[in-house]
Amino acid sequence: MATPPSVTSHNEYKPRYVDIGINLADPIFRGISHGSRRHPDDLGAVISRANEVGCSKLIVTGSDFQSCRDALAIAKEYPGNVYTTIGIHPCSSAIFSTADTNHDAMHSNPDPETPMPDTHDPDAQKTETIIADLAALIERTHASQPGSLVAFGEFGLDYDRLHYASKAIQLHAFAAQLDLVLATKPQLPLFLHSRAAHEDFRRLLQEKFGPGLEKLERGGVVHSFTGSIEEAHELMDLGLYIGINGCSFKTAENCEVVKQISLDRMMLETDGPCPNQRRIRRRSPRFPSDGRS
Repeated sequence: MATPPSVTSHNEYKPRYVDIGINLADPIFRGISHGSRRHPDDLGAVISRANEVGCSKLIVTGSDFQSCRDALAIAKEYPGNVYTTIGIHPCSSAIFSTADTNHDAMHSNPDPETPMPDTHDPDAQKTETIIADLAALIERTHASQPGSLVAFGEFGLDYDRLHYASKAIQLHAFAAQLDLVLATKPQLPLFLHSRAAHEDFRRLLQEKFGPGLEKLERGGVVHSFTGSIEEAHELMDLGLYIGINGCSFKTAENCEVVKQISLDRMMLETDGPCPNQRRIRRRSPRFPSDGRS
């Protein structure tokens, strides 16, 4: 999301950007890949290079309890430069189920050909604990790191990756977290995820916040958008922002959709380290224009 340009004494344009979504808690930014060290820790260098090209604000997305804590630690290390979100990603939502899943489990890589069994039901007791722990983490963060927490998420629905969690579990986890957002004062903006699930995604938002999202006090962004033109317009009509990154340019159809997004409803993100148009190199905010994200 670009902010107004600063003007130097020579009327020289200096770009200023906010990367609204980057996974700096990913071990790759510490030099670790698949449990092995691949290169030295270069997190500080990544943040420094981003600043050099005008990307002075980075929002680190939380997707499970561990990544939320890691993101908060990075924000504490780089105050005023790095900010965070707190929430449970749909691909981490198996912790809401009767499956034997650790509360603090991070993303695993289950077999994509083997969806999570529908015999795993939402677990009311686990859900109560998870929501209470999220609420407590939000409260502690506001108290100990004021200004660091800028959105609730990343959360939503992902029907492309049902091997992580079934539709029933994802819907349950999304609804429970939306209820938490409504109960949290002041309400946090939403950092949302929707993949191949638009109808259910929109329906749940409207059920919780009203037909025009009237109860959504501080708005939200649907990040890493790859949906249709019609879906983009429906989301913008609800007052939501659309986040674009390398995934948003993978096909000619994707590119046509991006052209239809109103500039005043568009936000920019890298979603690093992963979403390139092609898997060539680790994504980082050092290349905001190179990746068109």
